[in-house]
Amino acid sequence: MENQNEKIKIINEKVSLSELKIIAVERFGDMVKAVVDTDKEIMAVGGEMHADEETELLKNGSKQESLWGINLYPDNLESDFVEFDSMINIRSRQNNRSRGVENAQIREKILEIVKKLIG
Repeated sequence: MENQNEKIKIINEKVSLSELKIIAVERFGDMVKAVVDTDKEIMAVGGEMHADEETELLKNGSKQESLWGINLYPDNLESDFVEFDSMINIRSRQNNRSRGVENAQIREKILEIVKKLIG
C-alpha cells in the first residue's frame, strides 16, 4: 500500500506551474489540494485530503491557527486559480464558520503566498 504522506510536498520556494499540473494529474486531474501556512509563508501540496497536508505541516512546526486549506486549478485563469474550500477551515474559535476563508485579510495573505510560490 502506498504511503500518502510520501506524495505530500512542502513548498518553501517557487515551483513551476507545470510541476503543479503534474501533481494535479496524479491526484484529481485538474485540481491540487493545498494547505497554506500564513506565518511561515509555505504550503503543502499533493495530499489526498487537506487534513493530510495539515498534519505534515504541523509535524514541520506550523501552528494550526495559521493553516488554511485551498484548492488550486493550474489550468484556470488567474481569477479561478484558487478556491477557498476546505473542511479544515471551519473553526469557530477564529470566527470562521464555513469551509471558505471569511477574513479578507487572510484570503489576501493566502493569495500573496500562492503567487510567491507558484509561477
